[in-house]
Amino acid sequence: MSKEMILEKINQAVKILDEKGIDMWMTFVRETGTMKDPMMELIVGANATWQSAFIITRSGATHAIVGSLEFENMKTIGTYKNIHGYLKSVKEKLIEVLDQYKPSKIAVNFSRNTSLADGLSYGLYLELMDHLKDTKYSNSLISSEEIISALRGRKSATELAIMKEAIKETLKIFDEVTKYLKPGISEIQVSAFVLDLCKKRGFDLAWEEEYCPSVFTGPDTAGAHSGPTNRVIEAGHVINMDFGIKYKGYCSDLQRTWYVLMPHEEKAPAEVQKGFDVIIESISRSAKELKPGKKGFEIDEIARNYIQIHGYEEFPHGLGHPVGRNVHDGGALLGPKWDRYGNLPMLEVEEGNVYTLEPRLTIPKYGIATVEEELFITKEGCEFISERQKEIYLVR
Repeated sequence: MSKEMILEKINQAVKILDEKGIDMWMTFVRETGTMKDPMMELIVGANATWQSAFIITRSGATHAIVGSLEFENMKTIGTYKNIHGYLKSVKEKLIEVLDQYKPSKIAVNFSRNTSLADGLSYGLYLELMDHLKDTKYSNSLISSEEIISALRGRKSATELAIMKEAIKETLKIFDEVTKYLKPGISEIQVSAFVLDLCKKRGFDLAWEEEYCPSVFTGPDTAGAHSGPTNRVIEAGHVINMDFGIKYKGYCSDLQRTWYVLMPHEEKAPAEVQKGFDVIIESISRSAKELKPGKKGFEIDEIARNYIQIHGYEEFPHGLGHPVGRNVHDGGALLGPKWDRYGNLPMLEVEEGNVYTLEPRLTIPKYGIATVEEELFITKEGCEFISERQKEIYLVR
């Protein structure tokens, strides 16, 4: 991530701290080459070997407290205005900086709801508490979850432009897949075709290669987060693919559905068309209500209820999630109020976020229909930033 973009996110963090009435945000780390706090790439731009504190204050001041051998490197990187090196212990410099600002609230990176805000290990937390035990700051620590969710979720103009390019390149690959699909080839062959295109075009994958892309053909396929198999595409199959790339550090995440025509068919059977149409309409209805201030579960319920009313089982996952530098990024989850999702479905959607909408349903004897689109949250509602699939793709 470029220095300019890191500074852009740091400035954004300052505004979020002021908005939420939090005096200071501290990312406290060590040995990040082995165990990296997810925020390091977004607000620091370097690794840290020894115990280090990266501090952003509500007033806009920034401090990096690092081991002496990393002092010059931090100066060169230039993402923090005030850089402090130490030789034997981080404690003295850390307390000195804290005393300069006397914060009553210090946000640190622990969270029960999202891994992206949970970068402070328990052992390092105990170390930090030892450093603070004789100070008033030992009772000042709060979770940085709401800061991180806002910072990762609210996309700058630069970030949004990159994400739109990632989507455009991903859709080009889907177009190539449409030309490649035919009866007789396997899910693994389709996956290999996609991976080869990514390699030739210099794209990283949005998630693990084991199941990126995920390819499913016909009835009784594996679960949504399973890798491709030797199952062969046949006439009469519904095919779906879940795929995304990482482009200039930002992810895309899209899904498309095809139907393989039988020799006598010119269009998809009525059962297949109905299932696909229900998916498309559930996306349209959800998007109509997707706007700032709505809670995640409220949007999920729209698609979930619509699909069940039309005779299908509810899908076994959330309707959608934020996308950014990670394919599942910070912010509210458009999901049901299930224990496994913690409080994320109860959070409110915020302006500037990018979300997926990805309902699915099973079409008995044919396969699974699912379409995934990406949308940008505007002041009044949302807009699709992926060109929508509104017709099922036919394979002859």
